[in-house]
Amino acid sequence: MMLTLRRWRQSDLAWSLGRSPEAWLSALVLLVYIGMALLAPLLAPQNPFDLTALDLMDARLPPAWSEGGQLKYLLGTDGQGRDMVSVMLYGLRMSLFVGIASTLLSLVAGVTLGLVAGYVGGRLDNVIMRAADVQLSFPAILVALLIDGLSRTVLPRAVHEQLSLLIVVVAIALANWVQYARTVRSVTMIEKDKDYVNAVRLIGMGRARILFRHVLPNILSPVLVIATLSIGLAVLTEATLSFLGLGVPATSPSLGTLIRLGNEVLFSGEWWITVLPGLLLIGLVLSVNLFGDWLRDALNPRLK
Repeated sequence: MMLTLRRWRQSDLAWSLGRSPEAWLSALVLLVYIGMALLAPLLAPQNPFDLTALDLMDARLPPAWSEGGQLKYLLGTDGQGRDMVSVMLYGLRMSLFVGIASTLLSLVAGVTLGLVAGYVGGRLDNVIMRAADVQLSFPAILVALLIDGLSRTVLPRAVHEQLSLLIVVVAIALANWVQYARTVRSVTMIEKDKDYVNAVRLIGMGRARILFRHVLPNILSPVLVIATLSIGLAVLTEATLSFLGLGVPATSPSLGTLIRLGNEVLFSGEWWITVLPGLLLIGLVLSVNLFGDWLRDALNPRLK
């Protein structure tokens, strides 16, 4: 482990990270967000899913520094009397889970299809790329809405409610696989004619082993950049779906759900119910995008 840490300190990425205040600051903020999400059950003053811990008499209390606020509810309460700190921690946990899970799923699907299309070529390449071109003509949020709507039509209501979280993850993943496939395909078409690929092909190695053992490690840099930036996009897509009432179930609220619930009472003066989760969401997406921008520049050989 000490050897790995030493190598990291001597790497170009560590040197670039140390020279970019925006990069290490965004990385620090991301680590804080991830820590809060993972430790939500320990950090939250209240379990927002425990009905016995809620008191409707404490509903819509303002933050502690405002008139009528209470110290035990530092950031106030929502319409159900839930502590806003606790609800936001659990909402951040759900938003990060959906963003990371959907990004990983779209990465696996897009990278696999891109590798196959770029290496095999021919009709299979045309079918995959034409499907990608068709999907690119629709906004990602519209694709996610279409998939969610189809699932509501096909599945019984009770089944859809049980699988709603999985459906949201799959919908966002299917809306974002194209960028991986197109990028990986173009790089694979270059890599497949290089000497190291020709050498392993001559010794009789199968296509699957060539693609995933030799070609894939050499094209990971652009994939990692896309994945990092896609997490922020996936979180925003989930928040948009939840704001429209089509996202994660109400029993597992995300930041988008909290913003939607707060928006309904925004003009009644309960601004903290929507503004505070909105600021948390902005900070999350901004830190992801800043870190992704640095990673893109750090892994670009033309900028070294």
